[in-house]
Amino acid sequence: MPSKKAKELCPDAIFVYPRFEAYKEASRKIREIFQRYTDLIEPLSLDEAFLDVTEDKLGIGSAMEIATQIKQAIKDETGLTASAGVSSSKFVAKFVPTLQKPDGLYFIGPSKIEAFMEKLPVERFFGVGKVTADRMKKMGLHTGADLKAMTEQDLIHYFGKAGKFFYKIVRGIDNREVQPHREHKSMGAEDTFSYDLTELEEMNEKLEKIANTVCRRLEKYNLKGRTITLKIKYHDFKQITRNQSFDKLLNDYETIVTTAKQLLINTDLNNKKIRLLGISLSNFIELDAPVKKKKTNGQLELF
Repeated sequence: MPSKKAKELCPDAIFVYPRFEAYKEASRKIREIFQRYTDLIEPLSLDEAFLDVTEDKLGIGSAMEIATQIKQAIKDETGLTASAGVSSSKFVAKFVPTLQKPDGLYFIGPSKIEAFMEKLPVERFFGVGKVTADRMKKMGLHTGADLKAMTEQDLIHYFGKAGKFFYKIVRGIDNREVQPHREHKSMGAEDTFSYDLTELEEMNEKLEKIANTVCRRLEKYNLKGRTITLKIKYHDFKQITRNQSFDKLLNDYETIVTTAKQLLINTDLNNKKIRLLGISLSNFIELDAPVKKKKTNGQLELF
């Protein structure tokens, strides 16, 4: 629930505010530990990453041993615990750490992946949210085994492009590589407010701060794009997006913030209470794209 509502319900509640700079510093130290073992690191967030250790730098030759050493190094050097999933599949490597948190190490080899997927509840599949899970269950689809009994054509018919993914993943087919330099599809920032915004002037002030963050991130990754998108979430959690595309590439603050403000004005603001604002840039050309690494096939994910 919104923090404002929580405060109303529990006036004596103690709110612990996030310390993002501390989180970023810990993440940087953990990333340095990863780099001792492999250069093939695909960050997912501050505290998640895929590691491909097919050819590990130290010549250890065992993904389980590498995971054990990394977990210990994180504990020794940061005081934090980490959970690791080891598998030949990115999907499985990402999922299995949840089975033994907060300090777990779990391995599922290639020969056991298909049986593992058959037992998995449909709501645990990547891309299956509450609505899709409820729809599946109404169709009598409760586990991976139920999905496996359907043809690829039927899965695509009922679930669109995701159906093709479900058909493959439930059979243990996941050939996605670890991508150290994933192509950016969008770059943005957003802010959720502790109270509802009702005045345009205050909304514009928030957009200026958000646009400044977006520009710093664009500069960091040397990106220019053609499409600016404004995201709005209202107090009732209804969410809308509005966007504008340009003929030229851009990443300058003035264009981004001016466009975002205009997109906001073009929405119906009468009696609307806004809880979140976000700005993103997409339709990129990366000005200094990194060289792609060679294909490898071992997966390790650390949490």
